[in-house]
Amino acid sequence: MVLSTLASAARPALLKPSQLALRSATTLSAGFPRVSKRLPTKYGGVYTVTLIPGDGIGAEITDSVKEIFEHVNAPIEWEQYDVSGETSDGEAMFKQALESLQRNRVGLKGILYTPIDQHGHNSWNVAMRQQLDIYASVVLCKSLKGFPTRHANVDFAIIRENTEGEYSGLEHQSYPGVVESLKVSTRYKAERIVRFAFDFALKNNRKKVTCVHKANIMKLGDGLFLNTFRRVAEEYKSSGIEYNDMIVDNTSMQLVARPQQFDVMVMPNLYGAIVSNIGAALVGGPGTVPGCNIGREYALFEPGCRHVAKDIMGTNQANPAAMILSATMMLRHLGLDAIANNITTATYDVINDGKIRTQDMGGNAKTSDFTGAVIANL
Repeated sequence: MVLSTLASAARPALLKPSQLALRSATTLSAGFPRVSKRLPTKYGGVYTVTLIPGDGIGAEITDSVKEIFEHVNAPIEWEQYDVSGETSDGEAMFKQALESLQRNRVGLKGILYTPIDQHGHNSWNVAMRQQLDIYASVVLCKSLKGFPTRHANVDFAIIRENTEGEYSGLEHQSYPGVVESLKVSTRYKAERIVRFAFDFALKNNRKKVTCVHKANIMKLGDGLFLNTFRRVAEEYKSSGIEYNDMIVDNTSMQLVARPQQFDVMVMPNLYGAIVSNIGAALVGGPGTVPGCNIGREYALFEPGCRHVAKDIMGTNQANPAAMILSATMMLRHLGLDAIANNITTATYDVINDGKIRTQDMGGNAKTSDFTGAVIANL
């Protein structure tokens, strides 16, 4: 692994020589610009972090994180809020969790269920990102040495605009049987996410940024995003970063045919939801892909694939790797690189060893088995 962070560049790398040849996906997280004016909440050397386990398997996989953090004596104190999207009655708890995030500025989160029924509440996942302006979603898709899939040497990052586009939540029925949904696109937010993608590429030694769009059809909305990308890309020419653009349907085909061509991908909100699921399937499934959401003031870490997995809830079958790796990204964000490296290495050692595999990876191991194996490797 190679630490690729602004903050950790000033600290010595705490890695074994054998690890230097590898770049763990979770080391990329700290390459985010630290522009917050106020540091995360810290008392007596201990960081206070908001914890939202979420619905479905959320409680089980966040319990894995808590158990591992306790074992390594990580200086983290949790403010836990058991928010649930299963009913609208949880709105008061949701508001408390939001206030906690505003205080602590850093959170670890499972996925909250969003009802499909039109009478159900709007997504609290989206509301959290919009209200806190956590504008950049980052999902890291990297082949796992010990879990070969159809494609080898996959290693790309998905940068997704988190706060507008089709997820604006502005829709109405103008006449019975006629629904109008507004896709909101702004130059300001397009430029912000594009600059984030190029800065991410620079700080993490990435070579190319690809813009994913549908500007051939949505000439104004996606055209604005694409033209903004091209304009900003010109400013980074001197850095040697290549850039190109690709229509979203072609992108989907290219991902499953030749995913090695991608390095950093930047795109509007909806396309990010689709591409991140394809990316996860390429490297091992939603249980292995870490992710996070970053804004100017707040950082919220969660698995890269936003699945509740209600079908295996409470069965001790969930793969906790994605949540564990997302938590190590959070540790790096807080500057706790040594602990993050320890947990990351132990997690990848379990996967690479191949003896402890949860059902999604073709094995019969339980969530608790995987967690115990990680702790044994620490």
